[in-house]
Amino acid sequence: MVKFNSLKAMALAASFFTGILAASAVEIRGLTEPYMDVMLGLPDAGIIRTLFSKEGDLVQKGRVILELDNRLEALEVVRRQAIMEQNKRVYESTSNLLEHTKSVSREELSKAEAEYKVSSAERDIARQQLENRQLMAPFTGSISEILLKPGAGCAPYQSLVHFVDTSRAFFTGYIEGAQAAKLTKDEPVQVVLDTGQTVAATIWFISPTVDASSGLVKVKALFDNADLKIRPGLSAKLVVQDK
Repeated sequence: MVKFNSLKAMALAASFFTGILAASAVEIRGLTEPYMDVMLGLPDAGIIRTLFSKEGDLVQKGRVILELDNRLEALEVVRRQAIMEQNKRVYESTSNLLEHTKSVSREELSKAEAEYKVSSAERDIARQQLENRQLMAPFTGSISEILLKPGAGCAPYQSLVHFVDTSRAFFTGYIEGAQAAKLTKDEPVQVVLDTGQTVAATIWFISPTVDASSGLVKVKALFDNADLKIRPGLSAKLVVQDK
């Protein structure tokens, strides 16, 4: 809410000067933000055992960031695997007997098959429970903050890691409704940061509604930041050339 209000305040202040802007361009004040910005947690409670990365590290999608104590879950996978393999042998043996000697009934085969399939599903559940003890990167990004360290306990879905993708970034600002009508999605624009850096961007989102309290429309532009030279969070302005 604070962020939203500050952006609206900048936009309202800027609106007083729209009449003296050069006729060739429209400027929108706002802030930059990461393309993806999430707080990561796990579905299970537990004690954090191992950190595989540190703050500031770039982590590839699917790599493990941290792991809860999982010794019981690992043993359960071994137990369920053994049961499944035994039931598979019984099922295959029963199937072979029915086919070649007819010494067992089809009901016995059906029972053996069902027990094998149930134990296979239980093995898969145990594997999933083991995997739930690992916090994996949902996309390639950087660790902005680690909130708990090894030895600390965590609750289900508690925030453990602040994870961001800054290889691309958004500019987010607000513009008067009449001015927003002049913008089009995918239109090329420029983002000028308060640091003096200028980057090419495209209009990514124009809100279909006007905020009733301010009369402003939310606008987002997407720009490339593969070299990571821009740290999202900086104030900036969006420059749209008048058509």
